[in-house]
Amino acid sequence: MKKNLVIFSGAGVSAESGLKTFRDAGGLWEQYKIEDVATPEAWTANKALVNQFYNERRKQVMESLPNTAHKIIAALESNFNVQVITQNIDDLHERAGSKNVLHLHGEIMKVRSTLDEKLIYPLKKWEVKIGDVCEKGSQLRPHIVWFGEAVPEMDRAIELVAKSDLFVVIGTSLNVYPAAGILNYVPAKAHKWLIDPGAFNLDYVANLKHIKEVASTGMEQFNIELKNLANI
Repeated sequence: MKKNLVIFSGAGVSAESGLKTFRDAGGLWEQYKIEDVATPEAWTANKALVNQFYNERRKQVMESLPNTAHKIIAALESNFNVQVITQNIDDLHERAGSKNVLHLHGEIMKVRSTLDEKLIYPLKKWEVKIGDVCEKGSQLRPHIVWFGEAVPEMDRAIELVAKSDLFVVIGTSLNVYPAAGILNYVPAKAHKWLIDPGAFNLDYVANLKHIKEVASTGMEQFNIELKNLANI
């Protein structure tokens, strides 16, 4: 029987594909204020600016390609029941071949109705215009979880994490809540890895190994360790 391998990915994975992160030096927040482009209030105040911001991000995503880390994660499905839980809003995991991807913060390649959040539409182009509306006549907005909004997939993520035999955190500082609390739900007996070049104080987490590498190099090292790990 295949083991359950849960991958929890953050911005550091997509950064190697050329996508700017929000929090690092030179990141997107240095060009835009959070409150101007990533809150419900911003959308109410200036739909054109918010729409432009996400159009630019969507165009960048469409021009980017999955990197080695994305591809290794997808390839792990040959030997494990792999579930990807990601803070990223791009579709690079899916384009690399991962079949089970849960997006905590939404998906840039989808839009939804401003009036009815259940009306969600996939996109094949990067540009959404003011005046593009849903079937109920309401302006389409990015299918993104903005600051101040609930994270609707969090309960599902916790359920998946609680069933993990192996758990990997990759490319995230775990500074953003509620996602940062996800480690609290990993079974104590599960094997755990953190793949990130940063410094962390996670001594309280049992069975955790820190691979201090960027995503692609770290996943290559993880893949080797996985093959050598007994009883897997």
